[in-house]
Amino acid sequence: MELMSGDVTRPDDARRAVEGARVVVSAITGFGSPGGVKAVDEDGNRTLAKAASTAGVEQFILLSVGGASADHAIPLFRAKFAAEEAVRASGIAWTIIRPSAYLETWLGIIGGPLVSTDKTLVFGRGENPINFVSALDVARFVDRAVGDPTLRGQVVEVVGRENLSLNQLVEIVRRVSGRTGRISHTPRAAMRLLSVVLRPINRMRAGQIQAALVMDTTNMALDSHAAHSADPSIPLSEAADVAARMFAHAAPVPAVQPAS
Repeated sequence: MELMSGDVTRPDDARRAVEGARVVVSAITGFGSPGGVKAVDEDGNRTLAKAASTAGVEQFILLSVGGASADHAIPLFRAKFAAEEAVRASGIAWTIIRPSAYLETWLGIIGGPLVSTDKTLVFGRGENPINFVSALDVARFVDRAVGDPTLRGQVVEVVGRENLSLNQLVEIVRRVSGRTGRISHTPRAAMRLLSVVLRPINRMRAGQIQAALVMDTTNMALDSHAAHSADPSIPLSEAADVAARMFAHAAPVPAVQPAS
């Protein structure tokens, strides 16, 4: 395996990255990073697709997001849709993978502070059901797309096993880590204000808050049974198993009682 560093928005770096490749899998994202989704998810993928086309790559697999559209309320979803359009127009055989929200991402955002500081912040009420999928399950779909020519020219919706609220994710982390901790909630009105006020100061944080606001107010539950029935050969992880893999090591060590 050869590793290289570079800026995917620079044509020369993108060219070096795809040179000699038969299949390109793009999992790049600017969500939660200073670069931002416009620069990375949209412009970066457009540059990468163009470089792949010039290099004669056979297949381009794009990791997009479930519900991507040109007019979505979340900038990431708009940027991913623009990337999909660029990949479709590249002239390369393509497969677009559209996963729902990543368990690892949101367990980390909510559970990470809980196990490290015994407190965590949930944006909004945290009661809205959201479909979550493990990144490992998504990787299995990517692996299948590489080896299955029938998935070329297809948009593959990857839906997780469970629809869970952010509050339920917190309870799962509590259960597997043994940390009770304190949970606080940011009111929606404050989220709306912060998503605007923070934009010129901390665009990354403003984007996260805006996404969390949409997740707290929009129906994001999906029919996981129907999606799994379409391809039962790929197992779907449960949130508790993913949380255990991430946080079980943080469980308090039971006190040893002195021998009587």
